Amino acid sequence: MLRVLSCITVEHSLPHLIFATVICVLGSMLSMRLFTRVRRSQGLQKTNWLFLSGFVGGSTIWTTHFIAMLGYQTPVANGYEPTLTLLSLFAAVATTMIGFAIASIAQKSALIEAGGVIVGLGIAVMHYVGIAGYEVEGRLEWQASYVVASLVLAGLFGAVATNRVGRPITRFCRHGAALSLILAIVLTHFTGMAGLTILPDATVAAPTEIISDGIMTGLVSAVMIIILALGASTYIIDMQSTQAAVERYRHLSLHDPLTNLANRAAFNEHLSALVNKPRDMTANIAVLSFDLDRFKEINDVHGHAAGDAVLRAVAERLFKIMQNGQFVARVGGDEFVAVMCDYFVRSDAKGLAQRMLDEIARPIEWNGHALTVGSSIGISTYPGQADNLDDLLSQADIAMYRAKSTATNSICFYEPSMDQAARERNALASEMREGLARGEFELYQQQNDTVTRDIVGLEVLLRWRHPARGYIAPVEFIPIAEKTGFIIELGEWVLRAACAEAATWKNPLRIAVNVAPQQLGDNRLPQIVHQILLETGLPAARLEIEITESGIIADLQHALQAIRRLKALGVKVAMDDYGTGCSSLSTLQSFPFDKIKIDRAFVDGVVTNKQSAAIVRSTLILAASLDIPVLAEGVENEDHIDFLRREGCLQVQGFLFGKPRPRSGIEAIVTGEAPAVQQETVLAPAVKKSAAA
Repeated sequence: MLRVLSCITVEHSLPHLIFATVICVLGSMLSMRLFTRVRRSQGLQKTNWLFLSGFVGGSTIWTTHFIAMLGYQTPVANGYEPTLTLLSLFAAVATTMIGFAIASIAQKSALIEAGGVIVGLGIAVMHYVGIAGYEVEGRLEWQASYVVASLVLAGLFGAVATNRVGRPITRFCRHGAALSLILAIVLTHFTGMAGLTILPDATVAAPTEIISDGIMTGLVSAVMIIILALGASTYIIDMQSTQAAVERYRHLSLHDPLTNLANRAAFNEHLSALVNKPRDMTANIAVLSFDLDRFKEINDVHGHAAGDAVLRAVAERLFKIMQNGQFVARVGGDEFVAVMCDYFVRSDAKGLAQRMLDEIARPIEWNGHALTVGSSIGISTYPGQADNLDDLLSQADIAMYRAKSTATNSICFYEPSMDQAARERNALASEMREGLARGEFELYQQQNDTVTRDIVGLEVLLRWRHPARGYIAPVEFIPIAEKTGFIIELGEWVLRAACAEAATWKNPLRIAVNVAPQQLGDNRLPQIVHQILLETGLPAARLEIEITESGIIADLQHALQAIRRLKALGVKVAMDDYGTGCSSLSTLQSFPFDKIKIDRAFVDGVVTNKQSAAIVRSTLILAASLDIPVLAEGVENEDHIDFLRREGCLQVQGFLFGKPRPRSGIEAIVTGEAPAVQQETVLAPAVKKSAAA
């Protein structure tokens, strides 16, 4: 160690060391950034990034070495033999490119570190080939121990550099990768030079055809300029493309793929900004909530293609009539919300509502048919009766339901007397507890392999089989359960019942159960899951907990701890409804998910809508780079599964393979007697699953 330190401080000039350090640091950071791009790219783009990373990395290694050599102080005349000097540059570039190529072949394998070892040994090859071209009037003697040590250090830190890129555990690993490459270059050079002794010998004459220090300085400077130019241009291109991709992805995540209107996340963001920004104190905010009457009839009679055409036409008309300070979004299947920030008197909001009703009521031409829908609009204002945004939206919904109960194409402003509906919800909440005790909640849906179509698991899709009302959809009782806090009890019952049933199945399929945001926020959730697994005897590996982004973003740290505790039990954790939130990228980076489930809203339009296809395709690419399996929901036809199979999606669920069914309807599946593909219809189509089951 002392010999190495002496070599650095005594035998090399300080200005050259500083210069070499700057080049090494900048070049190493750029090289590892480019290598990261290599691992994330495919096809020709991957080849381009590989060439750049290999050239920049190899040039950095070579330039650092020769800048340091120019500062190496010897008692005899010296120079550089041209052929071996240029050969050392070629060796550095070639071995770096080969090493990066091998390290980028697989997402998770020993090839990552093997490629890094090749990069490190390439540094050593460049060093000793360069020294072989170092001509002096004397003899060069080597200490074998330092040479071996330099080779070991080169391979070790080269492997660490690619390991930090290929197997990141924190967002700081990219800096660790650059630091490891810096150490590989520096330690290889100075450990090797520490083992070199130059013995002056007058009988040894330096060759006449050598590159002098002056020419070598110019050559190294030229290479350095090329590196910096490549680095600057690559960085700018990379930043611009990344920024464009981020902006495009943000646009896609904040807009409905079918209508291109803003979605719920964008609307909430816009409304929050309106409420929080300073405004004219004489003006209020009005929120208009509405859906489409007779829309279900169009879907049932003419099919979903006709329904999609109606939604697109209505959205286009609504967008065109929005004026300054007005904003409209599609927040559900046929549900829309508009907001105006220049509301002074009721006639202002009523005028906008009437214009929207007129546009909605106009016939829509589709395949020779004139399709007509209607609507009723509920309006709430802020400041007014609402204390917060949730109340504001809730009051608009209450007013809409009151308007719908009056007549089609009617407009209704929220009044406090309408809160009678809340009392009715409480009554339904009380009935839910009784229904739970009587075992009135049920339903399963199968999950299939995309290629073989074999059944790979079942998901619990909760529906309420009410003795008087018949089947009640989750959209009716889940919001009530969430508001009353009953969702915790209901969710625990679902989890316990699902595990108990799954433990009795002869066919050991995986069972997926949704967890509501309130359940995830409960500190007892991992303990409850552990207790249920022990009581039922279900292996933890067969249980998959599905969590939506809304359950995560409220308290990221708490959610992360809960998920880690669940995974420590051996339970799988999946992100449900991926793509419907605006923070999906950061969530995937931070949370150790075992699966991503693409929301059916995007799958439904992959064949006919470019935006839906782009979202699904980008999700699959992103998941592949993170080595996370993907399951697509809402697969209803062969076109859907053909698209998903081509894009590399491994698992699907939807009506194409089987509609949701009660326990009795999956008997053949769980006993192992069912065929690989299930397509029989047992129940009427179930609505979207609940957030709790």
